Amino acid sequence: MDNEVRPRLGHLLDAGGLGRGQVAVVVLCALVAMVDGFDTQSIALVAPDIAAEWGTGTAAFGVVFGVGLFGGLVGAIFFGFTGDRFGRKPTLLVAMAVFAACSLLTPLATSLTTLGLLRLVTGFGLGGALPCVIALTAEYTPARMRATVVGLMFCGFPLGAVAGGLASARLIPAFGWGSVFLVGGAVPILLLPLLWARLPESARFLALKGHEDALRAVLRRLGIHGAVEPEPAQTRSSVARLLTERRAGGTLLLWATLFLSLLLTYLLTNWIPLLARQSGIDAASAIFGVVALNLGAVLGCLVIGRLADRSRPTVVIGSAFALGAVAIAAIGHAGGSAGTLLVASFLAGSLSVGAQMCTVALCAGFYETSVRATGIGWAVGVGRIGGIAGPLLGGLLVTLGVGTPELFLITGATSLGAALAVFALARFLSRNHRKGGTS
Repeated sequence: MDNEVRPRLGHLLDAGGLGRGQVAVVVLCALVAMVDGFDTQSIALVAPDIAAEWGTGTAAFGVVFGVGLFGGLVGAIFFGFTGDRFGRKPTLLVAMAVFAACSLLTPLATSLTTLGLLRLVTGFGLGGALPCVIALTAEYTPARMRATVVGLMFCGFPLGAVAGGLASARLIPAFGWGSVFLVGGAVPILLLPLLWARLPESARFLALKGHEDALRAVLRRLGIHGAVEPEPAQTRSSVARLLTERRAGGTLLLWATLFLSLLLTYLLTNWIPLLARQSGIDAASAIFGVVALNLGAVLGCLVIGRLADRSRPTVVIGSAFALGAVAIAAIGHAGGSAGTLLVASFLAGSLSVGAQMCTVALCAGFYETSVRATGIGWAVGVGRIGGIAGPLLGGLLVTLGVGTPELFLITGATSLGAALAVFALARFLSRNHRKGGTS
């Protein structure tokens, strides 16, 4: 949207800092990301109890995990389009209503087929919410601090997953697995009125659409005054440019990194509880293993991001992926030790998942302004495919009789593959003398 907004408005928003109005937008968007993280993690945490209640094999949940992520992929594309056409705020409210309703209906499921359909539609709503909150956060943040603020906002996702783990550990023994989804649906329902009343529409969207009165009202709320001027229409960036003009090698390496890193992330978050329970670890410790993974991801994202700002991002992120491979393999050797599971999960989250959360910054640095949004969008889209493949791969390996140590060793090798892709990207950038933050 930056290339399509009125230039005077862009100057006004970029010239100042983060005022109270902008901070409110970031906080509200982070709350939505937390709700998303809570729900995304919930299905993995309740899967062992559903399997026990229904007498279903654990391998069958690979499909349930995968269809939810596929729904997220479709939802991101669909609601991304409606957000550009009708506005970020109304699109976000509709997406939240969809996944809240489906979450509340989930305890009524009595079969894997019904559960899978509900997860598909829930994922559709969840996938639609994320593009809206990312766009709103970016469009209300000055350009000089945009990457940092968007990254901090997105930390709401793993924090929501942590909250989901802590809540599940208390709710499931007391009220059963359905209570987790009731809470996961009630929270966004309660959040909707707050978003309706306090979250403004994107000022840049209003300027682009020519909604002058609404734009002036939003700017007054932000304490910004001054006329805005129309910007002439510009040609959209072409997807073909991502694979031409000496970008093809870097683009493919970025896609490979996002694919592998999201594959391992979703495989870990969905399968740690099930496999830990099978290894003899109690239910609460299995859930806290995922909590440790997500807490590590938040800390790792902040530390790796800070180190990357001070050094070579490709070297820092690639090294984190490589070290994370060792931590992931260690999860498979936890056996019946809850302490080993917690430590290994925390380190895996800090290194591999933290590096995954920082990888989008490589995309932003690799592409110049005219193709940056397209480049990031396609990289994240390819990563989503990896996110879908991760849970399915876990289910396939379990079905084939692969043991827990071997499964996590394979997952660790995936992290090592992401590291090699990032190091190859560093070599590509050096060879082609590219600048912009990734070399």
